[in-house]
Amino acid sequence: MVGLAADMPAAGPAYRPEPRFDALGDAFFDEVEAADFPAHTLRWRNHGAAGEVGLEHLEDQDWINHFGYFKPLPDNLPTPLATRYHGHQFGHYNPRLGDGRGFLFAQLRDHRDRLLDLGTKGSGQTPWSRGGDGRLTLKGGVRELQAAALLEARGVDTSRVFSLVETGEDLYRNDEPSPTRSCVMVRLSHSHVRIGSFQRLAFFQQADEMQALVDYCCTWLYPDLADAEGRPGALLRRVVERVAETCAGWMVAGFVHGVLNTDNINITGESFDYGPWRFMAAFDADMTAAYFDHGGRYRYRQQPAACMWALEQLARALSLVASLADLAPALDAFRPAFGAAFRVRFLARLGVRSAGEDVDRALLNAVFEVMDSLALSYDGFFHDWYGGLASRPRAMSGPRGRRYGDARFQPVMTALESHPAANPDRLMHPLLEAPEPLGLERVASERVWDAIAEHDDWQPLIEQVSAFRSLAELIERPGAAHAP
Repeated sequence: MVGLAADMPAAGPAYRPEPRFDALGDAFFDEVEAADFPAHTLRWRNHGAAGEVGLEHLEDQDWINHFGYFKPLPDNLPTPLATRYHGHQFGHYNPRLGDGRGFLFAQLRDHRDRLLDLGTKGSGQTPWSRGGDGRLTLKGGVRELQAAALLEARGVDTSRVFSLVETGEDLYRNDEPSPTRSCVMVRLSHSHVRIGSFQRLAFFQQADEMQALVDYCCTWLYPDLADAEGRPGALLRRVVERVAETCAGWMVAGFVHGVLNTDNINITGESFDYGPWRFMAAFDADMTAAYFDHGGRYRYRQQPAACMWALEQLARALSLVASLADLAPALDAFRPAFGAAFRVRFLARLGVRSAGEDVDRALLNAVFEVMDSLALSYDGFFHDWYGGLASRPRAMSGPRGRRYGDARFQPVMTALESHPAANPDRLMHPLLEAPEPLGLERVASERVWDAIAEHDDWQPLIEQVSAFRSLAELIERPGAAHAP
């Protein structure tokens, strides 16, 4: 059992329930029940996230009652809601989607006055399960926890794993050694409304419901748009900016999401629903994460294009309630928004100051040209050169120093001359003293899972997530993607 707190009140004073999605009506969801699991063993609770929504003081059994048995939270949704949506999957439209192994469990305000969702994964079958068992493997839950924790540490806007409860069932999967252990996961996110939610309404030509969903998003998710004229276009513009920011975060983090279907991109832009993700080891612009992505549709270099394509599908759906002429300018914002976010995030991760847009871009071009030609360690580069030339002695004497002595690397050092360390005091951070960077390549991920699978040892996972939190101290989070 990980990170538990006991003998505390059932809910803190910061708990502010505010169910809103159910008011949209049953055209948007189906009322469902959680599966009757044979066991409920608490494996993970996110104390930080729980504190933000006033649930940090739940006793162990109360936590399990709410996030294992799914007893409703006080004054919240009385019944779980499996939301309805469609989506493009690898470019092919699928009208048979929806929450097939999850549901919306509760909505509540956080310490920044955002309306947040508690949603599930692996909570059982729904009308949208399409023959699936509605379950989640324990390894799948642990992998989502790992990915979300590292992305959060690197300043990427992401959902967070709120809870993991092992459920005592043996599951059979084609892509894992079976039988394998099972769990139910709860994630905390700004919203579970997806691009596919709008696509479904467009498919059925439900203009009134489309306008209702636009109004919901503008009122409760983007309250500064509540009184905006031309709400569909204003909403699209904001989604474009958010998705561009998150995509830039993935690219700078060296992360490949794996399955950027339109049902896996939500309307508030957070990265979520981590399945076959991967982080880079050596730089490879064509790296894919999903073993079934044979054509490389969602490989690393294609992620911006995939996001832009998905946003175009959102615009097409919104054309049910607005003209394409009014929506098109919002799409034009993606490229500059992505470029600006990428530049800011790259400099933040490298720990250097901006020297102006053109000079910054010269540095980025030099780095990625060398990354490609030398097949450099992606995390290793940022680790070795954090703070720019101030780290040159450390970088040149480290395990990758010989590669940095290659003549092809010289343009990077020349470009770094214009970019001094942003926070020289951070050059003494303990993580930088290690010869190797802290990352989550496949070996590091599997090592943690092996300890759980073979010895039921959760300590390596605890230590890994704790280290990720330390990593966050090195990186300035650019902007506030979740401003109230």
